[in-house]
Amino acid sequence: MNTLPPQLPRPDGPGPVAPQVVTALRDRIVQGALVPGTRLSEQEIATQYDISRQPVREAFIRLAVEGLVEVRPQRGTFVSRINLGFVRDTRFIREAVEADIVRIAARQATADQIADLARQLQAQADLPDGLGLELMRLDENFHATLARAAGKLHVWDKLQGLKIHLDRVRHLTTATVPKSVMLDQHRDVLDAIASGDPDAAETAMRRHLRKVLDDLPGIVAVASQYFDLDSDPQNP
Repeated sequence: MNTLPPQLPRPDGPGPVAPQVVTALRDRIVQGALVPGTRLSEQEIATQYDISRQPVREAFIRLAVEGLVEVRPQRGTFVSRINLGFVRDTRFIREAVEADIVRIAARQATADQIADLARQLQAQADLPDGLGLELMRLDENFHATLARAAGKLHVWDKLQGLKIHLDRVRHLTTATVPKSVMLDQHRDVLDAIASGDPDAAETAMRRHLRKVLDDLPGIVAVASQYFDLDSDPQNP
């Protein structure tokens, strides 16, 4: 593929341009707008931004370190397939972190924070079907609020850079997994926190974050072109 969909946003503000290019491209790769195999042109992106090619080259280097693009000498830069080993490892890390987060939240969340989580759950329920990006945004906010209730928002922020490949899979699952599944799991987490039950909160969170492992084989089967099938340690 040689085209570059869709139009990138213009640089926002006077800060360095390269990080803005990184963010714009990363978001489109993670969300699936730039599919694996898409060739990214330094010149096209530089033209869209009305900048030199140097900051675009810097952005490609950063995205290559993150495993989102492959720089192939004499051929170009291409969007990478999803590394299944990275997905499994980062999901494992996320579960370990968030299991502890909800245990703390169950002990110390305030009434206002619990009410906020309940409002967010209602917003998720009210969201019309087919709005996958918005559902992902609401889901991220729900988990961030749990971290804030536990006094671990900095830890949640650090987790974002680790779960990029997992998030690529989650964007694919929003198109195939009923929203009600996520809602029921979020409700179980919230009910446990509202009841002040750390054990139940941990159990509910672990069940929630392991759901992607149940969904993964089906997602790989219907969207195999998105995945590096040789990267799965459980599929030698």
